[in-house]
Amino acid sequence: MRSGQKSNWPILTNDRIDRTQEYLTVGIYFEIQADQIDRAQRFYNDVFGWKFTKADGTPVDYWRIETGDGDRGGLLKRPAPVPPAHHGTNAYVCSFKVTNYDQTADIILKRGGTIALPKFAVPGVCWQGYFLDTEGNTFGVFQPDAKAG
Repeated sequence: MRSGQKSNWPILTNDRIDRTQEYLTVGIYFEIQADQIDRAQRFYNDVFGWKFTKADGTPVDYWRIETGDGDRGGLLKRPAPVPPAHHGTNAYVCSFKVTNYDQTADIILKRGGTIALPKFAVPGVCWQGYFLDTEGNTFGVFQPDAKAG
């Protein structure tokens, strides 16, 4: 792609992300697997304020996740064991936009989450970091900041 040419998808380069606004506002639907549903619900409610509603008529026990922007995800009982520690993630990792990275990280840690990859700058785009929730799932948070880095 020639310099200055825009693509239909965000392109990650060494020093910037083209079409940053589109990259940070893409809609998603995600699912979280948990060994202990109640514990996972408390964690995500405390950290992000999410609400959970039991879904009827599904083939497995399933809870819809209301993130504040409508139904955006689901929560279900983990169907298989968690991969062993230090073996990477056996799934996609979702990152969630927050208004204050440091405050959110503090809440995550106080609610039993742990740091998987400490806060780092994506220069000119955001502050990003990764955590493990109380169920061993990896997730990220990011705070948009054009001055990051």
